[in-house]
Amino acid sequence: MKTTIDSYRARAGKLNLDGIVFDDFKDQPLPPDALRTLRYMHDVEHHTVCYLRDLLLTPAHQDPEITSFLSCWVFEEMWHGEAIGQVLEAHGEQAGVPRIAALRLGRRRREAITTFSTIGSAAFAGRAFVALHMTWGAINEWTTQAGYARLSDTAGHATLRELLRRIMKQEGGHIDFYASEAGHRLGENPKAQKLTRFALKHMWRPVGSGVMPKEEVGFMVTYLLSGDKGADVVDRIDRRVDCLPGQDGLHLLRGAVEKFAA
Repeated sequence: MKTTIDSYRARAGKLNLDGIVFDDFKDQPLPPDALRTLRYMHDVEHHTVCYLRDLLLTPAHQDPEITSFLSCWVFEEMWHGEAIGQVLEAHGEQAGVPRIAALRLGRRRREAITTFSTIGSAAFAGRAFVALHMTWGAINEWTTQAGYARLSDTAGHATLRELLRRIMKQEGGHIDFYASEAGHRLGENPKAQKLTRFALKHMWRPVGSGVMPKEEVGFMVTYLLSGDKGADVVDRIDRRVDCLPGQDGLHLLRGAVEKFAA
């Protein structure tokens, strides 16, 4: 069933933090690897607004349903970053505006490259870019939600588990819209299928790869997607990609694990 923008907007909103006691992290700190993972997630969630900047330079801005979704999406992602930031602060670490401001100053050159890449992709794909964007977004949201679930299991912290459960619920709303639009737009446009397949095969990388240091991407992939449970996640997401019109057999997650974990 196609998820409509009205059904998504009815559920969208600021992340509910009622009952989340962040001081629990002072009494029971997270292990170093889990904390390192949260730093990555914090930075990527706060970078969402920069992705939105790039997307609004593409044909996506001409579709009012897509822009309505993106407005809610970026709002929710910002609050995810804020919540994770409170976990970092409970560990005595810098988070929020001071951390993000410093990171963006160091990324200006890479940001310019990302912007020009997005514009070039839009020019190449034309109207089919929106189908590519929705497909790319669905894959990123699948991997993001799965990453939160793996962190929740691995860290074994009750308060973090509840916080991530609430974040994952909102990520599920993003998945519903992205995947529904991707399936619909790819299914009715053979050109979009071919362009999307080409872009995914040659350009897709794990979430955050365009802005985070390569060693941090490698750590994330290894920490969250290694072992039997990680392999199950990889296979599950690759099967979901297989179900999108014209995108079967890409094995994107398997390829990412082989590349970045190495």
